[in-house]
This record gives sequence, C-alpha cells and structure tokens, in this order.
Amino acid sequence: MQLHQHRARLPPAKMQVRGLLLLMVLIIIAATSEAGKNKKDKVKKNGSECEEWHWGSCVPNSKDCGLGYREGTCKEETKRVKCKIPCNWKKEFGADCKYKFENWTGCNVQTGFKTRSGTLKKALYNAQCQDTILVTKPCSPKIKSKSKARKGKGKE
Repeated sequence: MQLHQHRARLPPAKMQVRGLLLLMVLIIIAATSEAGKNKKDKVKKNGSECEEWHWGSCVPNSKDCGLGYREGTCKEETKRVKCKIPCNWKKEFGADCKYKFENWTGCNVQTGFKTRSGTLKKALYNAQCQDTILVTKPCSPKIKSKSKARKGKGKE
C-alpha cells in the first residue's frame, strides 16, 4: 500500500512540468488541425466541384507564340488559365499534342525534304490529337565540313 501512495504523490514541480508539456501537446494538435481545415476551405472556395472540364486550345496574347490563355468550361462554369506556346511549336499538330519522334530519314533528292514520324505520347487538356504523324523539313543546303570549323586557327 505504501508503494502505491508514493507513486500517487508527485512533487509540485514535476506535476507542473507534466501539465505544461500536456498543454503544449494539445495546443500543437489543435493548431495543426485548424491549419488543415483552413487549407481545405480555401480549396473549396477557389476550386470547383466540377470534374469534367473541357479545355480549348492555348490562345497567345500576341502573334502566334508566347504567353497566352486557355479557356475551360464545365457545366455553367468557365475558367481561364495562363498557358504558353513555345515559339518552335509545330502548327500542323498543335502545342497540346506531345509526340515521341523517330530519327530523321536521309534526304530525298527528288523532293528536297527529309521526314520523320511521331507517335502520340500525351494529349494535354483533352486535345484531339492524331495517333501518329509525319513531319518534313527541307534538307540542309550545305554539308558542314570540319575544315571550316578550324578556319582562322593556327594561321598568323
């Protein structure tokens, strides 16, 4: 019995320390819980319950590339988000269709072009993309030689 009574009695300083630690733990738990609620509320206010968004293509602010915007609709909701069209994009298949390309073929002397095919890797923003595409570019007019790269070196 005496052992049990001894455990029940703690010095006031130890009780205060334990009480303070317990209070700090409870405050931290409450603060963390409240912060999580605030983040969820913000998502609901700014976000949307709609799940099936239909996005248009990226429309550049000026010319045919650079920064622009894309509009999306879902039921009666409309959103406008920023987007960017790279200035080296291929107009034939659009900036929202991403392809994995094979190597360029050799130059076709009859047409003056070389070609390569691409297989669809990803369609962004529900874009309507072809599964495979064929792109061409003109053959280079000159064959670069190594002697030109050394021009001017070693001569004085």
